[in-house]
Amino acid sequence: MDDKLIIKGIEFQSRLWVGTGKYRDFEETRKAVEASGADVVTVAVRRVNIIDRKSENLLDYIDPKKYKILPNTAGCYTVEDALRYARLAREAGISDLIKLEVIGDEKTLFPDVCGLLKATEILAKEGFIVLPYTNDDPIIAKRLVDAGAAAVMPLGAPIGSGLGIRNPYNIKIILESVALPVIVDAGVGTASDATIAMELGCDAVLINTGIAGAKDPIAMAEAMKHAVIAGRLAYKAGRIPKKLYATASSPIEGML
Repeated sequence: MDDKLIIKGIEFQSRLWVGTGKYRDFEETRKAVEASGADVVTVAVRRVNIIDRKSENLLDYIDPKKYKILPNTAGCYTVEDALRYARLAREAGISDLIKLEVIGDEKTLFPDVCGLLKATEILAKEGFIVLPYTNDDPIIAKRLVDAGAAAVMPLGAPIGSGLGIRNPYNIKIILESVALPVIVDAGVGTASDATIAMELGCDAVLINTGIAGAKDPIAMAEAMKHAVIAGRLAYKAGRIPKKLYATASSPIEGML
């Protein structure tokens, strides 16, 4: 209870954040979110209806009074598009929080970091709490902080790839380089990937495809919940140093 994640004065109960894409329907989404124990649910504004309350709406299944809704600009390839959807979400009364994506390549879905920096600066000046999805480049992470980001969200691997944390060393450098929360976003495929991210010292993990694409999304959501908790506890506990040779578990001093 004394290990809270706080971003711009907002307190988060869970260090697992979940997405809402790729599920079979809104009911499966609801069940997976509940099983995850997450209190942050991110939604692609241009892909999932959270604005038009007259038609079927995700918010009929995910209660905004219970969860923090984090709009995102997934699918936006220009600064102008990203700004538009961020503003639409705020005008609809969803949130000042925005997970900012400016995609640079349709095949890899890697971010356009130049556009991301520009959009971050504009939205931060407009009072948004900007959480930019970026690559695992420590220099760009620092530039995003300078541009007004409230946290940085480096990818573990390409979106939806399930490859896990491909460059833990860059993630560690980012953690050392910025004084803001670091949230791994994209690439987590199974529970052990989430644990590794947390053991590195990341503040949270955002997962969508790793849960929604599993054979049993509800069970995987619960697995991810426990993985994030275990990883955070292990990080705080402090692992033993790695050694090339064995060290006896029991001391031999005083033995006959």
